[in-house]
Amino acid sequence: MAKHEKNDIELIRTWTLSAAITMGSSVRAKGLLQEIQARLPAVSRKAVSLEGVDLVLAMPADARPAFTAAASVVSQAVEEAPSLPVIPREIQDILGMKASERHRWLADGRLPSAGTRTVRLAGRARQITFHVFDPKLVEDLLDRGAIDEWRVEDAEAKAEKRAKAAYQAKVTRLAKKKKPAKKADEPSQDPAPGLRGWEDFDLDGLLR
Repeated sequence: MAKHEKNDIELIRTWTLSAAITMGSSVRAKGLLQEIQARLPAVSRKAVSLEGVDLVLAMPADARPAFTAAASVVSQAVEEAPSLPVIPREIQDILGMKASERHRWLADGRLPSAGTRTVRLAGRARQITFHVFDPKLVEDLLDRGAIDEWRVEDAEAKAEKRAKAAYQAKVTRLAKKKKPAKKADEPSQDPAPGLRGWEDFDLDGLLR
């Protein structure tokens, strides 16, 4: 909502961003500013600024038509803000998570995606595509402290995995120790191995 408007020196209008919009995140507030600037004509983009949780639109007194048009764009964006998708850098700031955690929880399904968005990087030809998130889901995760729960779950799973690996390594070592050593070749029962005619010599009773 507008707080004040001055027509003598310059035109000013201010919108205060509620907690439902920012979710306590300055990154989310800045993201809304960038969203608004992207909707405005290039000549009007610098007229909008962010001061804390206030969006401020300021123009010279002789720019009333442009000011009115820009104010309409800002008002519409602020009205839509609570339902705007949450982008990666915003959800990380709101929930206090690392990028690696976001990727892991997105991959295992604990952090559902609300779709993807493709944007072109400023001043570059390359485009990037990333997942966005439902603001209601993000607010719910924030309210119930889900991130702390997930970290505990991950720590327990990691500890269990290490314990299993250690147990398997121990079983392998014991199996190697219990493996019977290769027996030495037993002596031949033949008194004179390799000698020809030995059997005949024995039959003659010469060995008795």
